[in-house]
Amino acid sequence: MLSVPLLAIAFGGKVSSGLMLPMLLVADIFGVLYYHRHASVKHLKTLFPWAAIGIIVGSIAGNFISEGLFRIIMALTIVISLFVMIWMEAGGKEKIPDNMFLGAGAGFLGGFTSMIGNLAGTVMAVYFISMKLPKNNFIGTVAWFFFVINWFKVPFHIWVWHTINADSWLLALTLIPVILLGAYLGILIVKKMTDKTYRWFIISMTFVAAMVMILK
Repeated sequence: MLSVPLLAIAFGGKVSSGLMLPMLLVADIFGVLYYHRHASVKHLKTLFPWAAIGIIVGSIAGNFISEGLFRIIMALTIVISLFVMIWMEAGGKEKIPDNMFLGAGAGFLGGFTSMIGNLAGTVMAVYFISMKLPKNNFIGTVAWFFFVINWFKVPFHIWVWHTINADSWLLALTLIPVILLGAYLGILIVKKMTDKTYRWFIISMTFVAAMVMILK
């Protein structure tokens, strides 16, 4: 949530989304290896087909979006997600009834925002917080979701947007030790958190990401 806006500021929204993707693919591997057994297969089955459609639509729409509008979309996505998460958690809102329409909408928006700027982290956080998933199920489901859709996005970045090249992969491979360190520290920190604390941690990181985008 923090690395996406920081890279967008440094390299621009569209370019940064391609630069970030190989790094995310490396990180996804560690997430799946550790949390794979906690994934909610039921939610993934609903999300995947709609996320694929969202990615295809996002790859087309991205060709008609200017750099300035790209950043505005990123900022709005993060800020809106933040307010919804706070409303869900602080407002004492009970778990929203899980149904096909909600899952389809979340999947489509997740795929679209993931393609537009690797922003599905905030969108999917809203969905899974609304489902009141325990922290391990939250992380396991998110890990599998992004592992699959991020690989699905690769051909679009290479042949449609031309935002991934050999240098992108080389950078990701060079950063493996740092990504592995971050994954290890993340596992240690999450173990210390209750489910409620974890949800507020996600909300806090989203707030910081929103401030970065707004004050850039």
